[in-house]
Amino acid sequence: MSTDIINAGGKTPEQLASLRQITLVIYILYALAWLTGITAIIAIVINYIKREDAEGTLYESHFTWQIRTFWWGLGWSILGGITAIIGVGFIVLVVVGIWSIYRIVKGWLNWNDSKPMKV
Repeated sequence: MSTDIINAGGKTPEQLASLRQITLVIYILYALAWLTGITAIIAIVINYIKREDAEGTLYESHFTWQIRTFWWGLGWSILGGITAIIGVGFIVLVVVGIWSIYRIVKGWLNWNDSKPMKV
């Protein structure tokens, strides 16, 4: 992958290293949300605080991926919780669970390979 694509934002190597580390921490926080729940809130706050710093780098697509995963997952989880009363919500909750695991793993793998996400 070309360095121009990786560093289109004109960041220093130190800034890119920091963004890479923060992106990993956010993926870990989303994964830990399966155990604690609250870490997803911490992750989304970090996503929004550091989003501007990631502009023009490959990590910008990861931040977008993470933010969309959070909001779509939350929305579908709320819908699943509401419709659990009639039974169909349990199916929705299982599907959104599998979907969110897929999104975390896919993002993590692309992060590991220094690839942007296709958002």
